[in-house]
Amino acid sequence: MNPMPLTSFVPVAPDSDFPLENLPYGVFRPRAGGPARIGVAIGEYVLDLAVIDEAGLLSATPVGGRGMFAQDSLNAFMAAGPTAWQAVRSVLQRLLTADEPTLRDNQVLRDAALLPQHTIDLLLPAHIGDYTDFYSSLYHASNVGKMLRPDSPPLFPNWRHLPVAYHGRASTVVVSGTPIHRPYGQTKPADSPAPVYGPTRALDFELELGMFIGPGNDLGSPIPIDQAEDHIFGFVLVNDWSARDIQGWEYQPLGPFLAKNFATSISPWVVPLAALEPFRCQGEPQDPPPLPYLQPVRPGHFAITLEVWLNDTRICQSDSRYLYWSCAQQIAHHTVNGCRLRPGDLLASGTISGPDKHTRGCLLELTWRGSEPLTLRDGSQRRWLEDGDTVTMRGWAQGDGYRIGFGAVSGTIRRATLE
Repeated sequence: MNPMPLTSFVPVAPDSDFPLENLPYGVFRPRAGGPARIGVAIGEYVLDLAVIDEAGLLSATPVGGRGMFAQDSLNAFMAAGPTAWQAVRSVLQRLLTADEPTLRDNQVLRDAALLPQHTIDLLLPAHIGDYTDFYSSLYHASNVGKMLRPDSPPLFPNWRHLPVAYHGRASTVVVSGTPIHRPYGQTKPADSPAPVYGPTRALDFELELGMFIGPGNDLGSPIPIDQAEDHIFGFVLVNDWSARDIQGWEYQPLGPFLAKNFATSISPWVVPLAALEPFRCQGEPQDPPPLPYLQPVRPGHFAITLEVWLNDTRICQSDSRYLYWSCAQQIAHHTVNGCRLRPGDLLASGTISGPDKHTRGCLLELTWRGSEPLTLRDGSQRRWLEDGDTVTMRGWAQGDGYRIGFGAVSGTIRRATLE
């Protein structure tokens, strides 16, 4: 049974993404001016951690008084590890509770530390050194296989034995709200004897969940699966924009390249792993059983509702429980060869699709490669994204009287600008 909701002296609506049970971290800059710094979301406000740290309220934690929150990224705090994260989280929850006077009754400090979210700009939460995108949804991988290889088994022989992934481009990971320019590249139309160059005509989104790495590991030292979650700082929503026609021509034999690396959007608030603990669940059954280094020690999936809106129409509602490979399995496999993960690295789940049509997490599946167009609320149809379209993704885990929300990640398509 879920515990009763916590009560904060900061007003928090019952359907808010940011109750006291959540406290996601983000990097922001006040619109009135000043440097970027780190805060946590509470209701419609952000608590400036640099201010309360300077006031000595984090002195009892391992990171207090070190200027760690007066920075333009979470990397240093990510590197501090689970003991520091839990200590800070405990202090913040105490300071924000309704019956704790330290911050509540200090009007000067409250005015300095609690800022309405509409008065700030949210930035990328981390300096992302590396970005890996997995392919961890059985339903998504099966649907893609059926479309692209109709005369063969939908899954390649290795898929059920290891978490498949590719190395993405960290330099083009952008924060929610950043416009997305339609990319150019080579495509090979079916009726053309040779490839052509031009803007993609099959622009797509992909609904994903991303995790930020905390301490990481040394080169040559794998992370065992029973320690993998100690390296997860928190989670964001991810939209892995994809140019399907460019992808179809370039991906053999090495996989995604220009079809993916032009932009990846993430939500600005990083939801800590601790906030999702009450929502652990079993994922899809794994058959055959994974090799010993991938065998989980406890349920490693989370029940997170995920939805996609195209302009003003909801076109998908999925759930992260549909993932086949868990976050811990992804980390264990990523490092089993000694690969080094570093604080601020981003690992994405791959498209999250479920068993039903409305749970498919990309247009490739929703329109079945363009053969079954979607009808939007205004009566227009979509096979692929058009210029001016806005894609918005939201996610939350629903508790008893509260929700652990991720906010949103959105992006609007701009026309191609290259010649």
